[in-house]
Amino acid sequence: MALSALELTSELVRIDTINPPGNERACAEVLGKLLDSAGFSLTYHAFGDGRANLIARRGGSPEKPGLCFTGHTDTVPLGLAEWSVDPFSGEISDGKIWGRGTTDMKGGVAAFTVAAIEIADQLDGTAGLELVITAGEETGCEGAFELAGKSGALGNVGAVVVAEPSSNRPWVGHKGALWLKATARGKTAHGSMPDQGDNAIYKAARAIGRLEDFDFNVARHPVLGAPTLNVGTVSGGINTNSVPDRAEFTIDMRTIPEQDHAALRKQIAHYLGDDVRLEPMVDCGGVWSEPDTEWMQTVFAIVQGAGGASLAVEAAPYFTDASALTPAYGHPPTVILGPGEASLAHQTDEFCYVANIERAVDLYRDIARDWCGL
Repeated sequence: MALSALELTSELVRIDTINPPGNERACAEVLGKLLDSAGFSLTYHAFGDGRANLIARRGGSPEKPGLCFTGHTDTVPLGLAEWSVDPFSGEISDGKIWGRGTTDMKGGVAAFTVAAIEIADQLDGTAGLELVITAGEETGCEGAFELAGKSGALGNVGAVVVAEPSSNRPWVGHKGALWLKATARGKTAHGSMPDQGDNAIYKAARAIGRLEDFDFNVARHPVLGAPTLNVGTVSGGINTNSVPDRAEFTIDMRTIPEQDHAALRKQIAHYLGDDVRLEPMVDCGGVWSEPDTEWMQTVFAIVQGAGGASLAVEAAPYFTDASALTPAYGHPPTVILGPGEASLAHQTDEFCYVANIERAVDLYRDIARDWCGL
């Protein structure tokens, strides 16, 4: 009996991989068992207690690099709102599969795993496939960056398919994310004698006020638009009647691929001056692949199908593991293409459309067959 991507999605959803703590190894082992049975060679890369990245390969040729499919198995927490369904049930009803991670992105991981297994016996002697299944994506692509920094972990790849939620539309890039923690320090004193202290909250407030008018001074990207900045959290002080000697706030910048994060961090530090000290929290660069390249046009044609309407050139509003993997592979063309709905990611009562997962299997199989000349 053929392996079902829906049943596999349900099985993965029933494994709680909320990050933190993650527990992604359990998902990796479910997928690894299936891929091992299909003749893929496996490498598990430990990533903390109960956590692991998985790389599975089959095929390979000196004439042409392989094709990478990638996705993560960790999920975000459930949130405070009550769910109307069991978030770890993987229940299928109403043409939808329900649960945390269905759309972001266990449905996508299940779909490319099934597609790879369906053509596994045809891959030997071809360019082949490399499946990179990661841990720790939701907290800044930590698992993918670990693989990227580990000599020999990644193979020779000529194109990358990231199965993040895109409603099965091919997106040719995404913005980067640079998150910084800003700390202002002062001197504590009694609240009745503020002149004896140095108020760290005032310093933080002045810095935050300056950021409201910050200008990146870069041209808009034709698809990704302009970079953005948001101050997301503020905290400081220990009680009302003391002068606070410490205050913190966090900065979330979404960048375009032309921006250098190291230079941007220096720019922000200079702009805010000596009142605050900056520390990086998340540093994931943007990704962009020209849509008129031969392979990207092939992907568009496969998604459009015979007689289909032309697809718009679009990009993802979020960052992905491509921030780490695409540079590590030498910047091959990279497409974000997955069955999930971006608007449902991280939401209460998350679901993925059944038809989208089934369609994704067909798309991934066709893309792989084209790359491998099958």
